[in-house]
This record gives sequence, C-alpha cells and structure tokens, in this order.
Amino acid sequence: MLIFLESIIWVLRFFFGACIASFLNVAVCRLPKGESIVSGRSHCTVCGRILKPWELIPCISYLALRGKCAGCKTHIPARDFITEIIGGAAFITCAVRYGCGTFGILSLKGTVILIYLGILMVVALIDWDTQIIYDRFHIMILILAMINMWLFQAHSLKDCLLGAVIIAGPMLILALLIPGAFGGGDIKLMAASGLFLGTASIVCAMFFGLLTGGAYGSIMLKSGKLGRKDQFAFGPFLAVGLAVAAFYGDQIVSWYLRFF
Repeated sequence: MLIFLESIIWVLRFFFGACIASFLNVAVCRLPKGESIVSGRSHCTVCGRILKPWELIPCISYLALRGKCAGCKTHIPARDFITEIIGGAAFITCAVRYGCGTFGILSLKGTVILIYLGILMVVALIDWDTQIIYDRFHIMILILAMINMWLFQAHSLKDCLLGAVIIAGPMLILALLIPGAFGGGDIKLMAASGLFLGTASIVCAMFFGLLTGGAYGSIMLKSGKLGRKDQFAFGPFLAVGLAVAAFYGDQIVSWYLRFF
C-alpha cells in the first residue's frame, strides 16, 4: 500500500513539472508577440478556439487528441508534448537529486534548480525560434544566483565571480575579433549562469554546449541544410550544457581531473 501511495506521489510530481512546462510553452509562444502570459485564455493558435479544461491536461490531452486540435484538426506541434515530458522529467530529477523537502514535494535547493531549468527552457525555445535571448532572462538568472549564494553557499564568492568571466570573457573577445562568432545573448547567458553555477560547472556546461552545437552544425552542413556562412541559434545547445552542469557539473569535472 505504501509503495502504491509513493508511486502516486511521484506521478503527481511528474505532472506538476509537466504543468509548469506547459505554462512555459505559453510564455514561449506569447512573449515574442508582445502578448501577456497571465491574461487571456489558452486557445488554438490557428482557429482561435478556446481550449476546454481537459485539453489543458499536460501530455494526456495531446495523446487523447492524437496531436490535433479538436476543432480545426490542425496538428499540434510535437514540441509542446516533448517540452511537457521534459518538464516532468526535470521535476523528478530535481526531487531525486536534491530531495523532496519538508512537505514531501521538492526541497528548497531543488526548487531553485527547477526555476533555473525553467528559465533555460524558455531561453532555448525562444532563441531557437527567433535567435534572440531577452535580457530579462539574464536578470532572472543573476537574481537566482544571488539567492543561491545566500541560501546555500555551495561555492565561494570568488569562485562564482570567476565563473562569470572564465567562459563569457573569451566568448566576448572572440565575438569582437570574429563578428558573428557568438551572440550577445549567449555571452550574457554564460556570464549570468557562471555566477550561478561556479567555475567548474560553467566550464563543463560550455564543453557540452560546444559538443552538442558542433554535432548539430556538422549534421546540418553535411545534409546541405546549412551553408558554411549560415548561422543558427547556439543558445539551445548552451542551455543543454547548462542543464547538465546544474545537476552534475562539479562531479563531472572532479571525475575528469582524476586522470591528471
């Protein structure tokens, strides 16, 4: 019986994370259009039909509707479904990694990391669509970094300040020497995240960002979908690296340094 109840709680945690991701999807859709993310009911972006309450249930509604609007039958982007899955998985991972806290939902540390991951998700998706990273997200991460240092003191102030410049500094120099090498939003994202994650984790994040971004660029070049002078959004790949580093950056770097 206890195992059954515990399983139900984990399922609820997953759906809570998926609900958060579903809301962030709304933000991704509305912010570039200058629309409010708090007012106005959810609707189909094609036919404008107001969605019924059951159509707002994350993951399940997409499967029940077979990926189509119940009104106009337009295909709902699979990205919405995948984002909700990622949101649920992120909540579960935060709970496993940082504990469920006093109330059995999510610890304070896990909540801070989850908020950071939510910001990264919005940054990645908007950058993918528009190749723009809004400064408001850099400010949010800076505020989160100060809260993180005040509450947990996982890294020294010196380490956090070094983390803010150790990757962002060289990126800025390269951007000045080679126009288009990195966007200003990418540089500010790594500076703010370096303050949040610390030196070791931000280096780890850049490694995974370059690895995934480089792999994507190579595939696109080989398939002919991108030319050598074409640019693509690098923010999503940095976000992937930052997400990995938020969970295991320090451990990955410590493991790597054992070989030297």
